[in-house]
Amino acid sequence: MFYYVEGTVAEVLPSLAVIDCGGVGYACATTNHTLASLNKGKVSRLYTYLNVREDAMDLFGFATLAELNSFKMLIGISGVGPKAALAILSVSTPEHLALAIVTGDEKTLTVAPGIGKKIAQRIILELKDKLAKEQASFGVPAGSKAASSGAVFSSKATEAATALAVLGYSSQEVAIAMDGVDVAGLPLEEIIRQSLKKMVK
Repeated sequence: MFYYVEGTVAEVLPSLAVIDCGGVGYACATTNHTLASLNKGKVSRLYTYLNVREDAMDLFGFATLAELNSFKMLIGISGVGPKAALAILSVSTPEHLALAIVTGDEKTLTVAPGIGKKIAQRIILELKDKLAKEQASFGVPAGSKAASSGAVFSSKATEAATALAVLGYSSQEVAIAMDGVDVAGLPLEEIIRQSLKKMVK
């Protein structure tokens, strides 16, 4: 229903930002990372997700599409609700989260309040199962620095592509984003970060 809201930041409260759009204040539940990017009185844009329940309609807002995609991915997992998803994304950036899922790092997820080992394992397992069906479609983009350097880091390129897929990007979007990124010389997390930056642009 809402793709984004853009307006003056009226309030920055714990786990909540209020965006004034033409005299209407939209209360957006959000993460610590998004809150840290907002300044009261300044114009900002939040990408939104409207969660409709029988007894309420909750609006969630995020400073980046990557964070929004991560949120939607998390709440799609059995047993993970909006509150848990916000908790995870408040202690982990989208690239950290994607990396944790690809590498099976439960500890990164359990740092979030209320996220135990069983939930962390479920998140990793369900997303890995989903990606296993799609992974074959991710290759090293032709003409990229990755393609010119051989098989030494083809695994790293695949891991980076898979991590981006975790965030909801298609194989075509991933290929475009990774094209030109120095896969050979950069750490995996930096490859993901630079690719996400290109997607935003």
